[in-house]
Amino acid sequence: MSDKDKYTVVEAPEGYSGSGFFATTLDKAVGLARKNSMWPLPFATSCCGIEFMATMGANYDLGRFGAERLSFSPRQADLLMVMGTIAKKMAPVVQQIYEQMAEPRWVIAVGACASSGGIFDTYSVLQGIDKVVPVDVYVPGCPPRPEQIIDGFMKIQELVGNEPLRRRYSPEYKAMLESYGIKTDSYDK
Repeated sequence: MSDKDKYTVVEAPEGYSGSGFFATTLDKAVGLARKNSMWPLPFATSCCGIEFMATMGANYDLGRFGAERLSFSPRQADLLMVMGTIAKKMAPVVQQIYEQMAEPRWVIAVGACASSGGIFDTYSVLQGIDKVVPVDVYVPGCPPRPEQIIDGFMKIQELVGNEPLRRRYSPEYKAMLESYGIKTDSYDK
């Protein structure tokens, strides 16, 4: 068995190659690096957090996808994973954590409660975190299985890998953040 049979070679990103060189766009190179080195911040309040713990365990191992290091500091995270029921009193905290994260940043709403309030259609439960922060991927389920959380993470990776570098400086992105009440002063150049 030769060395070539032992290893699987992944496909190169779009680009030009020749004898001894490979060239691609800066967007593709940065996207490739970002998508394979995500630092998630888990914000777990309920049973979805237990499923996320299983996702990080040996059977599922989210670290295989480039998320080996969980960050419990918003300033060192680029992916906010909100899992579980969010009370309306917690909504400003979720928004503050999102604002403290450095750009670029992404958000996953894990489970029915984070996505839509779940079975708690009451005055005290936020009916989806998209009322306070923009959400990139929704993971359905009550609670979702670890495979579903991994699938949601892979959808984020796909989004991150294909996102243009300048999208976050666009007027549309600024308007979207302002619609959530998030300041965009730091975006002006």
